[in-house]
Order: sequence, then C-alpha cells, then structure tokens
Amino acid sequence: MLKGKNAVVTGSTSGIGLAIARGLAAEGVNITLNGFGDAGEIEKLRAGLETEFGIKAVYSGADLTKASECAGLVKFGEEKLGSVDILVNNAGVQYVSPVEDFPDEKWDLIIALNLSAAFHAIKAAVPGMKARKWGRIINTASAHALVASPFKSAYVSAKHGIAGLTKTIALETATFGITVNAICPGYVWTPLVEKQIPDTAKARGITEEQVKEFLLAEQPTKEFVTVDQVAALAVFLAGENAKSITGSLQQIDGGWVAE
Repeated sequence: MLKGKNAVVTGSTSGIGLAIARGLAAEGVNITLNGFGDAGEIEKLRAGLETEFGIKAVYSGADLTKASECAGLVKFGEEKLGSVDILVNNAGVQYVSPVEDFPDEKWDLIIALNLSAAFHAIKAAVPGMKARKWGRIINTASAHALVASPFKSAYVSAKHGIAGLTKTIALETATFGITVNAICPGYVWTPLVEKQIPDTAKARGITEEQVKEFLLAEQPTKEFVTVDQVAALAVFLAGENAKSITGSLQQIDGGWVAE
C-alpha cells in the first residue's frame, strides 16, 4: 500500500529519523532526507537507500529553526518527488539544566526545532494531503509528552506541545483521509541521548554510568528502546491497517508512563 508514496523525514541523517527513513524505504516509499552532518556521509546514506531499496531518495539541508525553511523543505519534497504523502516530524535537540541556569537561547532553540518546526512543516504539507484525500503525519514526541522530568524544562514543554498539536491537527484533518499521530518513546539509545549523558551527570552530581542506570530506572523493562522498534511503529502508523488511528499518542517506553 505504501509503495510509490513519498515521505519527508526530518532529522533523518542519524538515530530514530534514519531508522524511520529506512523502514519506510523498505516498504517502497521515496524519501526526502533532512538533517545535519558530514556531506559525504549524508550522500552515502542517500545513495545507499536508493541502492538497497530501489526507491528515490533526495536530501535537503533545510535549517528547521527557521519557519521559511520548514515550508521550503516540504516544497522541496513536492518538487523532487511529486508529492509529500507522509510527513515525519522527528528533528530534535536537547539541553539539560536547572531552570534558573537555563540559557534563553537554548530555550528558544529547543522550542523552535522540537515544536515550531513541526507546526510549520504540517502547515505546508496539509494542503497537498487534503487535495489528494490521503496523508500520514507522524510526530516523534517522547514519554516527556506525557510526564515530566527535572532539568528539561524546554524539552518537556516542547514535547507536551507536540502532543497538543498532534491532537488538534488530527481533528482538523479527520475527514480528509489524513491521520496524525505521535510516537512517544522512552529512552532510546541514540546520539541525542548519548550526548545528554554528560550534562545530566553534571546537573545531578553523579557519574555518567550512574546516569545510564538512572535513565533505565524510569523504564520497568530496564532496557533502552531501539530505533528499529520505533521505526516499525512509524511504518505501521503509515499503513492501511492504521487508517482509523488518529490523534493518538503511541507509547513505546518500556512501561515508563504506566504507573
């Protein structure tokens, strides 16, 4: 059912986004990659998707902290692939600090990339989806869209905002063959999580190994979620069997928010 569809996946040069791009490509979906990184490595990723899965893959280095570039990314996908049928808002950044020391510029960056970028991309993609009477919008949220943790004021605020945005757009588009859902992972071993380990250690006054133990203490399974597990859920949400699932916050967190 997905073969020949076209997707934009933000933050897809590594981690969860790359896993989702690969998962969709395996189903025959053409991919617009987006994210930062070494140009040569990104080109290897792009070409590798085409070779491995027999799909078309293109890349845009759009800076999603800028509203115009979010809309430009969707337009790029439409021009290069013909349409944007699936939009995965996955790009994100994290910063850990007590609120009184939280830099204003870090707050602005996290809200812009983790929340506002999704709004601007959705705004640009919805008209085409409505015209075609089919669309899938999948937002990478977090367990932090449902519960809070200390020292992450901007991230938790942005992810709670993604939850509200997801529900609102789902209601607006429900009669147009469009579904809008958010995936809420617990701790996934990605470059983003790995990068925040030293900051969390500093903020809490503990060792980096103790941080890992602390993170997994939140998840009853005591295991990190894998990027492939998140990708499999995204592919399911894009498929025909999920056409009646919209406005949902899909937990994949090892039982974190069950309590």
